[in-house]
Amino acid sequence: MKTDLNLLLECLKYQMDSPASQKEALITIYSICQQNSDASDYFREIGGLMFVSDLAKSSVHCIVKEAALFTLAVVMESNVYCQQTLCTSELFEDLIFLLTNKNSSVNLKRMSVYVILVLVSNNSNGQTHIRETGCIGVLLQLFRTTLSISEVNLSDENVNQYYQLWSSVCSTLCACVNNPQNDNQNTCCSVFPHAKDWLQSCIKPEIVRPICSFVGLTVANNSYVQEYFVSVGGLDVLAEILIKLVRDSSRSYSSAKLAVVVTKTLDACIADNSAVGDVLVKYHIVSKLLRLLTSDSLDSGEKISIILTIGHCTEGCGKILICYEFWFVALNTSMLHSSAVFIKILKAKFFHII
Repeated sequence: MKTDLNLLLECLKYQMDSPASQKEALITIYSICQQNSDASDYFREIGGLMFVSDLAKSSVHCIVKEAALFTLAVVMESNVYCQQTLCTSELFEDLIFLLTNKNSSVNLKRMSVYVILVLVSNNSNGQTHIRETGCIGVLLQLFRTTLSISEVNLSDENVNQYYQLWSSVCSTLCACVNNPQNDNQNTCCSVFPHAKDWLQSCIKPEIVRPICSFVGLTVANNSYVQEYFVSVGGLDVLAEILIKLVRDSSRSYSSAKLAVVVTKTLDACIADNSAVGDVLVKYHIVSKLLRLLTSDSLDSGEKISIILTIGHCTEGCGKILICYEFWFVALNTSMLHSSAVFIKILKAKFFHII
């Protein structure tokens, strides 16, 4: 392995006039380093990591830039020391340039976003750098502008490549606000109005899942962000989508699964902040969740998520109304006997107020 990496690094250095050869060498390097921490660490020790980083910045060949960026991301993913070595404000500034350069291809931007994703994942230093360099603002702009809300035809190859970039941006924004949770949550909530418009206009899983992941992580344990999401109508839209999906869940496996995704996001919006849950009273969300709970398409983990959401809903909504909804549904289904966890919630939430 060490011999191969030394030879490949030499090949990179002495094939500067042959972009095809450099690309092949980079492909071989990331194949060796992928999921191999020792190989990645050795490549760092011999100066390969910094050379590839310089190559990504200085090469005039797009195919070399793309391969170099992908190699950096793969090496960092497999070795935390490589991540720490490359996690500098200078690299973030270089990536900003690639993302904002009108001459950058869509795929080059995707590779740049992939590198950012790895830099910020489970890394508070990376999450700080992305904010202080303004890189997070560039990502938020890409979130707003990469795809057109009016038309999402993923069977169109041209549209699909922009969707792949947009989806990568969503994943990276999720990593920016999570583990550890940080001030980036307050920054990212600026795109909530746009996210709400997306959800209102398109209920395709390819759109709903990434947005729900982003919203759920951005609002988590942050009362200010939760309240802002409610203020722009986001919680109303989630409730409306959930109602549609629950209605379709009895005849559609995919609708039942997507309904669980929306349920988890709704739960993140109201958890530990019962005041915002008052919005849900008019939608009779508890009864909808109880009906979703009867779906045979769901596994036990998904049903527990629904039950936990019911628990949070009961903390924020009017208790008398919820009791009425609960008994109306429970007496007309087999829910009272379907889950031991459900029975515990029943006893804890309802018996003392009847």
